Amino acid sequence: MIALIMFLVALALLLFGIPVAFAFGAVAMIFAFFTPDVGFEVFNILPFRIYGIMSNSTLMAVPLFIMMGLILEKSGMAEKLLLSMSSLFKGVRGGLGVSVVLVGAILAASTGIVSASVVMMSVIALPLMLKAGYNKSLAGGTIASSGTLGQIIPPSIILIVLGDVMSVSVGELFMGAVLPGLVLVGLYIVYILIRAFINKEDAPALVSEEKVSVFELLYAIIPPLLLMVAVLGSIFAGIASPTESAAFGVLGGFILATINKTLSKKMVKYALYETMKLSGMIFMILIGATAFSLVFNELGGTDLILEFFSEDIGDVWVFIAIAMLSIFILGFFIDFIEISFIIVPILVPVMHAFGIDPIWFAILIALNLQASFLTPPFGLSLFFLKGAAKDSITTMQIYKGVIPFILLQLVALALVILFPDLVFAFI
Repeated sequence: MIALIMFLVALALLLFGIPVAFAFGAVAMIFAFFTPDVGFEVFNILPFRIYGIMSNSTLMAVPLFIMMGLILEKSGMAEKLLLSMSSLFKGVRGGLGVSVVLVGAILAASTGIVSASVVMMSVIALPLMLKAGYNKSLAGGTIASSGTLGQIIPPSIILIVLGDVMSVSVGELFMGAVLPGLVLVGLYIVYILIRAFINKEDAPALVSEEKVSVFELLYAIIPPLLLMVAVLGSIFAGIASPTESAAFGVLGGFILATINKTLSKKMVKYALYETMKLSGMIFMILIGATAFSLVFNELGGTDLILEFFSEDIGDVWVFIAIAMLSIFILGFFIDFIEISFIIVPILVPVMHAFGIDPIWFAILIALNLQASFLTPPFGLSLFFLKGAAKDSITTMQIYKGVIPFILLQLVALALVILFPDLVFAFI
């Protein structure tokens, strides 16, 4: 029971806005100090755990993929992609919304950073959609949800973290996420087209006199696609590890920025600074979570949960249902990183006890965690969109717009649960 109280206290601190790493670290120290059977001796192993984190070759891919995404964010690639893609759907109701989803998918496979994708799409796509007469809620929901595709479409930071936490191959996770990611993209597109068909005023056809040549279209689409194929293809073919392909992706990002004539000292400085800041945040959370898990396990928290699911409940589908529901609800209040480092390690022993395939379970978690970026009131994508859009769209319009897309994410999650072959199609 002390372990459960410890867990609830940590969640309470997060809800009060205490920084994640310090909340988990402080709770671990307090409960270790006031529990005689534990004591500070439990932290003797912590330096070795931290050294293991620092020398983990899999986690080295995180800052590299972040840097690749930041370079591409400033390369001007997104703007060219959207303008060129929208010309393909000119005259089609909902066509601009479809192009936003497709560009979001390409950006997801090229950058994998939600903040960069949502802000880019907000600055570039939202004015175009509003000028075309799109319903504000639909426009906001489309941009926010398309920007979060980077959490399931590889290379995804979530998948890298889950691969490390669950001790499974990141390459196999990348391959397993391809089809579920495409299914989600398809669901988004179908929803936009159906809504445009039912209510013509929500998503009118784009009318533009500007003509984009085939050469301009190919020039905008082919470079990021080549980078995507090179990065992911090298992993899928077994030529390179995720870390090695991430390093190649950084080089490819510099090449694309050079082609677009946007490479500068200022841009490189920005990418390095933001990479260091984001990576430092992630690894500080991981260190705090490691301290938390040491005390939590010493208090018998993991054994208690394992006994509850395997003996008291004893049904694999009940466990999956409770696990998915818990992650979904927690996603309303805390970030995917905290859930990955705190909640997922608690579920892993139960997963092994039931004999659940870890690749399939990890993809379910990734799909579920993606919804956390859209669920109000603390969905990060909602904040990114509102911050970039300023007064052109209200917070309530954004909340209203993302609800259908959250439901579509749950539909995708249900499809992967019912049809596990969606995960193993390319493995």
